[in-house]
Amino acid sequence: MFFDWTYVVLVLPAVILAMWASARVNSTYRRYRTQLSARGITGAQAARMVLDDNGLHQVQIERISGNLTDHFDPTANVVRLSADVYDNTSSAAIGIACHEVGHAIQHAVGYFPVKLRTAIVPITNFGSKLAMPLLLLGLVLAGVAEYLIVIAYIGILCFALSTVFQLVTLPTEFNASARAMDSIRRCNLLSEEELRGTRKVLTAAALTYVAALAVSLTQLLRLLIIVGRRRQR
Repeated sequence: MFFDWTYVVLVLPAVILAMWASARVNSTYRRYRTQLSARGITGAQAARMVLDDNGLHQVQIERISGNLTDHFDPTANVVRLSADVYDNTSSAAIGIACHEVGHAIQHAVGYFPVKLRTAIVPITNFGSKLAMPLLLLGLVLAGVAEYLIVIAYIGILCFALSTVFQLVTLPTEFNASARAMDSIRRCNLLSEEELRGTRKVLTAAALTYVAALAVSLTQLLRLLIIVGRRRQR
């Protein structure tokens, strides 16, 4: 029976980390969504206050369906908040709402990692579609002519674009959370006790991006090992 040790040793631990990070962000959010703010400000109200405080009066706020589907859409210049965040007055909801506003501020000030991430989205999407077909084609054709293994390496290069995207995403997300915490303090939206809950929610969310990068890096290393072994045959 074929045993792929590269997946078990390299990728599986990262996948388990990603699963743990996802479970943690959900459990942390459930815990602090019941920690209602003393001021009684909803996520949507908090987002509006922080946007206005940064002069972003033109950025709109919309309610959307789903659980933790919150995001900033730079093409429409809209902060979209899930219903549970939009209407909730908890420290968790306010933290998430202000985190998305943090992304709006990044776009407004021209934060370089955001500009870089936006620029590489098209080639990342294109590369992700070509990566596996090129990799498999290269492995097969290498049996006909050894030099054709280069096609497999081109596939790996295409896959690496998604790893670069994940890498650029990290400073973007951490910076948005830092902006959120600063804005919450400046606008006096939460007390220091309530802020502790917000910080835990945002930290848990950030770990999901760390885990995603770990999965992508280990997958990339696995592909390099697989192609390298094929080349040595």
